[in-house]
Amino acid sequence: MGYLTANDRPGEHAASWYAASVGEIPERPALAGAAKADVCIVGGGYAGLSAALHLAERGYDTVLLDANRMGWGASGRNGGQLGVGPRAEMADYVRLCGRETAARAWEIAVAANRLVRELIDRHAIDCDLMPGYVEAAWKPAHARELAEWAEAAARDWGHAGIVALSREEVAARLGTTRYHGGFHEPEGAHLHPLKLALGLARAAEGAGARLLERSRVTRIAPGRVETAAGHVAAEHILLACNGYLDGLEGRVQARSMPINNFILATEPLDRATADRINPGRVAVCDTKFVLNYYRLTPDLRLLWGGGESYGRRFPRDIPRLVRRAMAEIYPELAGIPHTHAWGGTLAITGTRMPAFQDLGQGMRAISGWSGSGIHMATMGGLIAAEAIAGTAERWDVMARLPTPAFPGGDWFRAPLLAAAMTWYALRDRL
Repeated sequence: MGYLTANDRPGEHAASWYAASVGEIPERPALAGAAKADVCIVGGGYAGLSAALHLAERGYDTVLLDANRMGWGASGRNGGQLGVGPRAEMADYVRLCGRETAARAWEIAVAANRLVRELIDRHAIDCDLMPGYVEAAWKPAHARELAEWAEAAARDWGHAGIVALSREEVAARLGTTRYHGGFHEPEGAHLHPLKLALGLARAAEGAGARLLERSRVTRIAPGRVETAAGHVAAEHILLACNGYLDGLEGRVQARSMPINNFILATEPLDRATADRINPGRVAVCDTKFVLNYYRLTPDLRLLWGGGESYGRRFPRDIPRLVRRAMAEIYPELAGIPHTHAWGGTLAITGTRMPAFQDLGQGMRAISGWSGSGIHMATMGGLIAAEAIAGTAERWDVMARLPTPAFPGGDWFRAPLLAAAMTWYALRDRL
């Protein structure tokens, strides 16, 4: 049993607050019989939808296949935080890639934030976009590191907007004394992720792309993508499955590791409580290794993401797992009723840098967003579209980023990762 079927009903969105609040979701047909296209994309998340949109706008006949529904995977059920810059530390980029490649990767990752905003504006996607992001320091040493990053971002990378926050300033912004400092990133934001995915799907269709649902791909080969009910012949193939690859292409799967993350949505808070814990209505993420990320919805629900698992199956009691993390920060909210709790699967790479792979003979893959999927997967789709159209400058930059295969092969890499993650999680408590 793979990640596509282990925890969810095939062809149905997860029982999340996002699915409950998004409104009517269009039904799209499944692939039946033979089809032909210039490009066939596998995966209907941000990366695949962005690629489909940008290819169709360039005049390419584009077919996108998803095993379930558009935005069904992590793109439609994530924490909704729109980041700025790469997921990995810039010091790691410089150390592993050199200064020049690091600078180009930084430019691409910052432009990714702008791309999401531009797409929202250009296609009138109503996805509850709200500005502001606070990163909160779990330990005193983390507070020093975040303050140093605010200086380095301006000095070394030309990004002057980040403002370091003292412990008292974080407490005033978040209504808790648990943190030791942090920073505010004004270009960060948060949004309704499923509304964004469905908006990108509408835009792609409007540009001429054909989006097909409930069409699980069983085999790919140069020039051919197969499902149980048909196949697509295409000169170019793009895999954009991230954590839901399920063995479709071993060369891609070797470089990324699926992990599960979980979110709880409370009942709406009263305004006084909402104003106390998040008066600026910003997105929040802290520096725990198994991090907490949280925000308020427009109707003042607290959406809290926390906890991880590394096998295919979700834990039996997701609310208990997430509440334990929430109670560390806001013990007074430990008993607040919740309306929804759900899980999803993302993919990380060993370096937390995204994996851009040219598989040869017209086949490419993009994956490993490592928790930065809203902006980086959307940008990844654009960069893949550029490369397919013959402009590979940004593709070549991203393809140079080191994303080595995980050790252990298919049998042992998950247990090895779980052991490593458990060790780092224990360090959070020291």
